[in-house]
Amino acid sequence: MSMPFYVSPEQAMKDKADYARKNIARGRDGVVIQYADGILFVAPNPSRALNKISEIYDRIAFAAVGRYNEYEILRKAGVRYADLTGFQYDRQDVTARGLANWYAQTLGSIFTDSPKPFEVEIVVAEVGSSAAEDQIYRITFDGSVNEEHGYVAVGGRADRISAVLKEHYSDSMSLPAALATAIAGLAASANGDRIEIAASQLEVAVLDRTRAHRTFRRLSGSRLESLLAEVAQVGAAAEAVQEAAAPPGEQSSAGSGSAESGVAESGESGEVSGGSTA
Repeated sequence: MSMPFYVSPEQAMKDKADYARKNIARGRDGVVIQYADGILFVAPNPSRALNKISEIYDRIAFAAVGRYNEYEILRKAGVRYADLTGFQYDRQDVTARGLANWYAQTLGSIFTDSPKPFEVEIVVAEVGSSAAEDQIYRITFDGSVNEEHGYVAVGGRADRISAVLKEHYSDSMSLPAALATAIAGLAASANGDRIEIAASQLEVAVLDRTRAHRTFRRLSGSRLESLLAEVAQVGAAAEAVQEAAAPPGEQSSAGSGSAESGVAESGESGEVSGGSTA
């Protein structure tokens, strides 16, 4: 009689985690960042049919990276959870904290019980009546929950992007400044250079605290183009300040790392599209 093949629980968990991280890293990253009037979501996304950023409830939004069909399952389930909770109790009882805990339980159960974990990393954010009341939660493939403050990056290059965001982020930023900061992080490549992100391939949305009831809205078309023009002005002003502060011999090279240098008005992003990982 042959002995059954045995794998220790520790090795099985490690193999699952390595598998999920590797496949999440194949997709495009995303950034969620607070600004003066709400919370901004930015992600490179060449598809106009498949969204990485979506509304969940009145003041709550969802962003994800990884395998599209898996985080779309989670998004729909979150919408059903929020609607059912609001119907049974009160709309005020639907919170980002409650959704984050529910997502953590769901992903944790899948990671433990299923042979293959979900290849996803998600963010649930809720805009409050003031910046101090905003909530941002990052939930990973194994069900771990982290409460974030100010900004969060998700994806395979999250650590490098977070370093750039930390350098540029400040409280009560304007929307153009927040978008410039997000683009600066997304445009940082693994070797420290900047990669081009075509404006037509950006998916951008906000939770706007100045709006009543449903605060989620997408920024696209002419609105996004005008916003990117303001981002270019923010970058030009930063270049001028940097050049003025640089020693005379270095002024010609000052400002080469401005935030808007990662945005291209046209062309391709250089990433492979059409796969199941976004």
